[in-house]
Amino acid sequence: MELECGYEQKRKPEVAILLSTYNGQKYIREQIDSILGQTYPGIRIYVRDDGSTDDTADILNVYAKDRKIVFFKGENIGYINSYFKLLKECGKADYYAWCDQDDIWVPKKMERAVDCLELDRRNYQDTIDGHKPVLYFSSYDFYDEEMHFQKHGLVHKRGPSFSNSLMDCITLGFNSVFNHNTRMYMEENIPEHSCGHDWWTYMICAAFGRVLYDREFSSVKYRRLAESVSPGGKNFLALQIWRFKKFFINDYFREIREQLYEFSKIYERQLNDENKRVMRLFSKKKYSVVWALRKTFYPIWFRQGLTEEIMVRILFLTGRL
Repeated sequence: MELECGYEQKRKPEVAILLSTYNGQKYIREQIDSILGQTYPGIRIYVRDDGSTDDTADILNVYAKDRKIVFFKGENIGYINSYFKLLKECGKADYYAWCDQDDIWVPKKMERAVDCLELDRRNYQDTIDGHKPVLYFSSYDFYDEEMHFQKHGLVHKRGPSFSNSLMDCITLGFNSVFNHNTRMYMEENIPEHSCGHDWWTYMICAAFGRVLYDREFSSVKYRRLAESVSPGGKNFLALQIWRFKKFFINDYFREIREQLYEFSKIYERQLNDENKRVMRLFSKKKYSVVWALRKTFYPIWFRQGLTEEIMVRILFLTGRL
């Protein structure tokens, strides 16, 4: 679902910003300063340090003197578990925003997100759809480590969908904001296996609610670190090579399979009939030629581009996914 945002708010909803850190001393100040510099006033920042061994915790202790910041110092449990723990321990809010430790938010990021989410809420407030999980995500731009602009982020031409959420995560943590209904869904069943807090959020909202794609607004300066192993910012050829290695050589899709099994175990009974059929087919653990062929020729799109869609279909056929 795409949207045009424009709504004059009378009450300022509260937003909880959830930030997990680990050895982030180099860039954490810039990120927090960009959050504190938001034009939207109704924010509170919940920060959990995941057992850093550098000066990150000391830096955060200084920032925690600001009443807008709540700081938790914890042991190392991994970034996914750290974010889910933050979600369970933070105060109640109208909306929640995932946040990475080394990017920079543009000043109107939260103002724009709340504007769009509030417009959606008003459109559905007197219907049963007004009580569903809703996720907003925006576009973003790539920057290098010194914050020199590189390129605009990917445009997801096919947009969000439940089928896409099973095989791809187009809603990244740093550009996502979700409502309290989404939090309640996640709190009830924190997954043992997931590919990421942001991906799990996307799956829930695509399955049971709405996903709002604000493609016209770039909300984050995404810092592309030299040691990063993600595909963002690669040229076309490098991206296809990266995908081939990840799809066919590495066992990356074992993690996706585990996530599908987990989601099916928790939520299959709550899915509508169409989504239930898709989930049952694509969460099967045992390989058979019949099921592999059904997956391969299933008449819906799972990825955003043709090349990656073909790769995924080959994985269906060979039983890798």
